[in-house]
Amino acid sequence: MNRTAKVCLVLALVGVVAMAFRVSWNALRDVARAIGADNTGATLYPFVVDGLMALALIATLVLTDRDDRRFALRVLATYTVASLVLNYVHGLVPALHGGSVDWGRLADWDPANWALVLLATSLPVGSIYFGSDLVAKVLHHRPAGPANAEEMAEKIVNRSTSDLGESTPAPVAPVDVPPALPAPVRVDLTKPTAPVPVVSAVAAESVRPRGATGRVPTVARSTRPVRTADELLDEARSVTADWPVGDLTAEAIRKAVRTSAAKARVLREALRAERTATPAEAAA
Repeated sequence: MNRTAKVCLVLALVGVVAMAFRVSWNALRDVARAIGADNTGATLYPFVVDGLMALALIATLVLTDRDDRRFALRVLATYTVASLVLNYVHGLVPALHGGSVDWGRLADWDPANWALVLLATSLPVGSIYFGSDLVAKVLHHRPAGPANAEEMAEKIVNRSTSDLGESTPAPVAPVDVPPALPAPVRVDLTKPTAPVPVVSAVAAESVRPRGATGRVPTVARSTRPVRTADELLDEARSVTADWPVGDLTAEAIRKAVRTSAAKARVLREALRAERTATPAEAAA
């Protein structure tokens, strides 16, 4: 909706509210005269009731706090019902229209009359109390802006930090493994040798970047001896002697003899070739 349409909508709403106030103003003025107000008080009485309704509506639109907005809505609902009741009584009692009704007499039944008089006389006092409270809430209201947003974010961070049982330890930085030192130079003291230019050699080596890899520790080295191709083939033959040709797969052979995938494929081809060879070729 563009700005022009919004302005037209607001102006139409203001016009409707003004006409409704004019209709209600007549009824509330007559009720005020019936409870003993003079001409000036009776003229101002509708502004006390319906005016507070308008103030509560504006406060509802301005306030963002949930409790404050709920309070403004309750005031708006209460004074709306009170105005409705007084307008209803004005329509039921024709004597109110001409001002010929007795003072303090809004209904024939005494309990109903007492309740209506109490309602009509308490609305001005309630307007003073509730109107002052609503104005104070609106004046102390702080709209949600960038400064308030930063303050709320800071409060949330402080609250979250205080809720922690213990502080989170700082992450431990990984320790770089120092490069392995070069192998020491072995010098045979029984033979005369030329002096070794240690400084120049170290300087020359320091120019070239060294990798971060070092020697594999003895504990981490494999204790299984390296097998030759013939030993792998003999072991594969003995393990797969009773296997059918369909089961001779590289994965099965790799797991059986515990070798790499590339060597397992070579063993598979060799074993399949031996199985599918003719008796004459095998004898040759």
